[in-house]
Amino acid sequence: MDETVGSEGGVRLRLDIAYDGAAFSGWARQPGLRTVQGALETALATVFTRWGEPPQLTVAGRTDAGVHATGQVAHVDLGAEQWAALTRPRRSAPDGPPRTSLDGLVKRVNGVAAPEGDVVVTRASVAPDGFDARFSPLWRRYEYRVADADAPRDPRRRGHTLWHATRLDPAAMERGALRLLGLHDFATFCKPREGATTIRTLQEFRWDREPDGVLVARLQADAFCHSMVRAMVGATIAVGEGRFGPERLEELRTAQARTSAFKTAPAKGLTLTEVGYPPDDELAARAEQTRARRS
Repeated sequence: MDETVGSEGGVRLRLDIAYDGAAFSGWARQPGLRTVQGALETALATVFTRWGEPPQLTVAGRTDAGVHATGQVAHVDLGAEQWAALTRPRRSAPDGPPRTSLDGLVKRVNGVAAPEGDVVVTRASVAPDGFDARFSPLWRRYEYRVADADAPRDPRRRGHTLWHATRLDPAAMERGALRLLGLHDFATFCKPREGATTIRTLQEFRWDREPDGVLVARLQADAFCHSMVRAMVGATIAVGEGRFGPERLEELRTAQARTSAFKTAPAKGLTLTEVGYPPDDELAARAEQTRARRS
């Protein structure tokens, strides 16, 4: 999108965001609770208090309470007056070119939203034409950290790692994860939401033991439904404990029904690390395709 072009002169911005989920009741704004969306939208309303309606965010993936992010993406639509306020000439150089850097906006939003730094807009940029943070992605990627009996307990990472008391078998967990790959109905692993589909394409799910001994699950899908990642992690942990074999995960998936055969993993070990988008000239078509499929 050209910086001067938008609906009625407005501009859509892409925001790249990171946060520590421990102090937040998830992404979505909720009355009386501190949420990531609430903190950022309150900051945006403060920044643009003199110019139009408070901007609202559209996010790539709503995270649950306690879930972290290093690669979250959202977009915000600014009105013409709001954009003009950001790009007016600097007082120190009134005859110079208009401001084009969004660093000032990032600094002000971060200062208001979270002076302690538990949520940070890492970058703001003018979004390409057709960009939709929610509907344009090709995939989302998550990581889940588990320190089992073979891994050291690092107090600095305790808020981002599940400490598991027994030894796990990562090879068995990997075999179980492979049983879940592909296009399927993941109702077994999703908390139901009225009108929402549970059909997803799981593109990657693997377990690796890192050099520090911590087990890390890496998952990628076109999208994840509510609680899906933590449920699949919990199911493969059950395999790693030897409670049942890897083939059992395929049986559970095929059943398409919630089960007590495994526990959903706690939120604190989970981090949204990246959201993948197509080339700029394919963004609008991808968004249209996703909307049609979701409906």
